[in-house]
Amino acid sequence: MATGLYRGDSDFRRHVDEVFALWGPEGAAIRADWLADDPVVPLDDLRRSQPLLFAVGWGLGRSVLDRGVVPTALLGHSVGEVVAATLAGVLSLPDAVRVLADRLTHLAEAPPGGMLAVAATPEQVQPYLDGAVVLAAANGPRQVLLAGPDEPLARAAQRLREAGVTCQSARSTVAFHSPAVAAEAARAEPLLRTMPLRPPQLPVYSCYTGARMTPAVATDPDYWARQPVAPVWFAAALDAVCATEPAVLLEAGAPHGLTALARRHPAVRRGGSTALAALPVRAGSREDDLAAFAAALSAVAAPASRTPRPALEPRV
Repeated sequence: MATGLYRGDSDFRRHVDEVFALWGPEGAAIRADWLADDPVVPLDDLRRSQPLLFAVGWGLGRSVLDRGVVPTALLGHSVGEVVAATLAGVLSLPDAVRVLADRLTHLAEAPPGGMLAVAATPEQVQPYLDGAVVLAAANGPRQVLLAGPDEPLARAAQRLREAGVTCQSARSTVAFHSPAVAAEAARAEPLLRTMPLRPPQLPVYSCYTGARMTPAVATDPDYWARQPVAPVWFAAALDAVCATEPAVLLEAGAPHGLTALARRHPAVRRGGSTALAALPVRAGSREDDLAAFAAALSAVAAPASRTPRPALEPRV
């Protein structure tokens, strides 16, 4: 994910390295595993997946803003919403990294769990939910995620397959967006209450309310503390973004997961809006990454007379 762009684009590399530097000594280990053919800590591990999703999302988003592009909306899925909020100035970059590092320290103590991608509607999966297994995300009309401890989740998967419902384990070792992580997530609130949280300077849409993020929501420490526990309503938030006017929807994050969802949205299928990704669909070479990023920038290019947008986050 984006290693070719990291090696080939100095601006992207600078922004990602800024995130790694803020992680302290662990940042060097995260970067080494990301770039290695055989990482010491698997990249699906919580200690690698979450920092890297944030770092790559930040690096791509910041690089697009630096080209003078002013987005009409920012929308992020799970840790991507932390990226969006940081790009919009709700959190400074150092504070965002502190929040994530503190969050991961607590979530590492959560019981073993996982997530399950299911080709069904929220209503259709209700019979398979039992308190331990819950609806974690509604990403599209027939694309949901369930989450829960390992054994109950495995039983739910077996029942779904016996009923002829397509499902597949997601690449997560934690039952995100479920009560299984509630106790650990709550321990992050004290740190959040010490941090300055600001109203967004760019429009951010919340996957937890399904609407544009208000100043009251953006500056609520409890909102951010509960984020790993609350269900994600990405489909509803995408509806809200697409309801206003035709748009170019650019995925500035892990390749093509959200792009695929956006391309199924009626606003895109009708041809009024366009969905594209800043990275190739599969991990590619330096040349592949650079070509995909150049094409994405061309699609959202700002007028030549526009000066680059300054950083929104306070620098320290």
